[in-house]
Amino acid sequence: MDIESGLPILDFRKSSGVTLEEGSEGWKEMSKKVREAFEGHGAFLLRCDEIPNELQKEMFTYMKSLFDLPEETKLKYTGTGNYRGYNKLPGLPHSHSFSIDDAFKSDTTQKFTNLMWPEGNPTFSETLLSFSSKARDLNSLILKMAVEGFGLSEKYISEVEELNSSANSRMTKYQLPEQNKDSAITCVPHTDKGTITLLCEGEVPGLQVLQKSGNWADVNFPPNSFIVIVGDMLQAWSNGRFKAPMHRVVLRGNKDRFVFILFSVPKKETVVKAPSELIDGEDQPPRYKSFTFAEFMDFLKIYGTKEGELEEFAGL
Repeated sequence: MDIESGLPILDFRKSSGVTLEEGSEGWKEMSKKVREAFEGHGAFLLRCDEIPNELQKEMFTYMKSLFDLPEETKLKYTGTGNYRGYNKLPGLPHSHSFSIDDAFKSDTTQKFTNLMWPEGNPTFSETLLSFSSKARDLNSLILKMAVEGFGLSEKYISEVEELNSSANSRMTKYQLPEQNKDSAITCVPHTDKGTITLLCEGEVPGLQVLQKSGNWADVNFPPNSFIVIVGDMLQAWSNGRFKAPMHRVVLRGNKDRFVFILFSVPKKETVVKAPSELIDGEDQPPRYKSFTFAEFMDFLKIYGTKEGELEEFAGL
């Protein structure tokens, strides 16, 4: 457990003697831990073999070179949809992000890197493709564990896979201006709007989670680890048993902060609803109406990003 934030640390590494073959006792035990972490905290820190340390180092090296490109070059990447392309995200002052849909597809990463480097940059393309693909597979594995942790039948695995049918890879650089080097800047607290988030940060920390006590706590990442965060769609699917945690970024010091995030999201037409097994009369009444992901995103365009969006939109 991370002492400061209270988040559990789950170890998937084979080098730690963990066996995660589906159906095995190790799989069932870890699925129970995933469920408990999502129910108790809405997040956990993860150590795993699926994304090797060397791949992480390569990813952050290339990210630095990407953000060092001239501004006019970076602005060529416009993307499609909300918060896509190269932009400054609302609520994240002093940050710049590249948000790329479905970077687990080779044609997507090639198109992106060829735009940034007209002479080509196949090594970055391969690194972005590999990292995004492995992150998405890892999110898929964790969602399967969530189904197993509830003891649900296998038919629900395809249902949670629908919640993981698309993905957005986001590379972000946070940079404090000179006049703020001796102070801290806090970004707007929020929950993630998708299904499940996998976040990897570079050498500079900054993530905080809101504890049940109402206090904000720094998240201390173990070496070469990730944080897995429940999003609003998984909260709705679980009938509120999993809670999407409020979190934020606090910028301090004079070093740039780099972060890679993989947001797993449903396709727009996907219907989000809780399994009937997770609704149980007075003890677990239905918490949310059924809705499509597109309907939720359209609501956010009007309501804005603030605490309680899911309850306001779909709460019963």
